[in-house]
Amino acid sequence: MNRLRIGTAGIPLSTKMRSTSAGIKRLVELELDCMELEFVRSVSMNSATAEDVKKLCAATGIELTVHAPYYVNLNSQEPDKVAASKERVLKAARIGWIAGAQSVVFHAAYYHDKPHEEAYQKVKQELIELRRKLDAEGISICLRPETTGSLSQFGTVEETVRLAGEIPGVFPCIDWSHLHARSQGAYNTYEEICQVLEFVQTELGKEALTQLHMHISGIDYGAKGEKKHLVLTESDMNYQAVLQALVEYNVGGWLICESPNLETDALLLKQEYNRLLNLAKEEKIHE
Repeated sequence: MNRLRIGTAGIPLSTKMRSTSAGIKRLVELELDCMELEFVRSVSMNSATAEDVKKLCAATGIELTVHAPYYVNLNSQEPDKVAASKERVLKAARIGWIAGAQSVVFHAAYYHDKPHEEAYQKVKQELIELRRKLDAEGISICLRPETTGSLSQFGTVEETVRLAGEIPGVFPCIDWSHLHARSQGAYNTYEEICQVLEFVQTELGKEALTQLHMHISGIDYGAKGEKKHLVLTESDMNYQAVLQALVEYNVGGWLICESPNLETDALLLKQEYNRLLNLAKEEKIHE
């Protein structure tokens, strides 16, 4: 079975000292597996700290992913904003690579009332350039455009998977809650979740499912999509169906919990995942 790591979007709330290193140690105590470095406002970590974080992760077995700043819009009509967006992703990728992170996720763009295909081609062009710069620096961290929760944002499953199929070193980040919100209630049954995984597998190969970067939380949504994240049990998010499908498709990688209560829901997810995984193993034994 592939190994799915489950963890938190940022430092666990119960961490007494608010530092990345303290957060990693707290994850070990909680028996969680990974953490996303939340550079959502700016990349505040320096290279020396990143090197220390990498050593600590190697010693503890905690794995890292990175969330680049929110202020990214590769489809902006203003060249300086595109350049600034790319620099934010590059900075997050560089520090994440030093820290030993496996991938860097970001919200790629807004449509700005442009045809979706036109937005796609613009985002693709800028991602190719980002990948070229990182490769030239020897930075192999995966670039992960995320499925987004608002109808105004670039980032459908089809768009992110298509980018991954056309640009080496680019892979999707599947945010299950965003898919649910963007569709105003769909992507919430076992069958619908399986359809997404089947699509990823068909377009990118089985290997893509062994190292899949994912987000999940409860979510509030309306006619325009995402409103805010919620605690899982206070939402209609069918996280059990997501986990069942992940077990069925033998998905590995990272499942990052973005709920407001962070580690509480991450632990709920891990407990349910382990239960479903053990059931699947027992069924195979008796086949």
